[in-house]
Amino acid sequence: MKMTYREAIRQAMFDALAADPRVFLMGEDVGRYGGSYACSKGFLEEFGAERIRDTPLSELGFVGAGIGAALGGLRPIVEVMTVNFSLLALDQIVNTAAALRHMSGGQFSVPLVLRMATGAGRQLAAQHSHSLENWYAHIPGIRVLAPATIGDARGMLAPALADPDPVVIFEHAQLYNLEGALPDDWRCDIATAAVRREGTDVSLITYGGSLPKVFAAAEQLAAEGIAAEVIDLRVLRPLDTATLAASLRRTHKAVVVDEGWKSGSLAAEVMARLVEECFYDLDAPPARVCSEEVPIPYARHMEEAALPQVPKIVSAARRMLGK
Repeated sequence: MKMTYREAIRQAMFDALAADPRVFLMGEDVGRYGGSYACSKGFLEEFGAERIRDTPLSELGFVGAGIGAALGGLRPIVEVMTVNFSLLALDQIVNTAAALRHMSGGQFSVPLVLRMATGAGRQLAAQHSHSLENWYAHIPGIRVLAPATIGDARGMLAPALADPDPVVIFEHAQLYNLEGALPDDWRCDIATAAVRREGTDVSLITYGGSLPKVFAAAEQLAAEGIAAEVIDLRVLRPLDTATLAASLRRTHKAVVVDEGWKSGSLAAEVMARLVEECFYDLDAPPARVCSEEVPIPYARHMEEAALPQVPKIVSAARRMLGK
């Protein structure tokens, strides 16, 4: 069955709402407008205002309300329009949702799913183009997911809702119009990375909106006789170090592609794990392709220059192989 990434997310939420009366959706414009990215279009008419709740423009308030609902036995899906707006709710996420199980000695859990769009590439300039997945991946007590395929967009929500602890799902805004076939085996776990393409010469490690660029880079490298293995992290916390290590032991070289800024990036954490776990399997120092260390520009040509692109990925892989 062919569908878009947006439709896969919508179908996952629809099925969750239909299957479990404890599940409800809340966020800015999720009801009458159908969601900022049309992922909940028609839900208000189907499930009613009790379960599809439009909220005020107060992330601190409605994320806190979602935490309270989760503590009360419900299974909220809270949609934050974009990751930059989630900064207004960091206190609720970091100091309450992520910490309550620890602070209560295991007496309380917060089964909350927090969805948000992330990433650049849409000419939304410096304030609406962030990739802050690494900030959330730093925090114990939450699970961080980044579905990059239609199958994962369809399959990750159900296990996220079943998790007794908070789960943050990052949906790259450039992926919503991605169209393809929904695989028969779309059901997935939320614990492991995925080998999307096998190879023997270099491991290209990425997640989220960078995956299509990495696929394109792997195709270009294949035309040059370089067999690149593509690893989709999928789960940013906890990182699946075992899959990364297994790939590196096959290829002995790694390039990490991360739309976040280089300093303090998730790419840096991945590289550190590789060095810690697989130092003697490395034939060359790991490399990374990240966004330039500038606020994301508005002008299209400048925005494209600031982000990881296929030629940069190909060039990094070639350098790794001495070509």
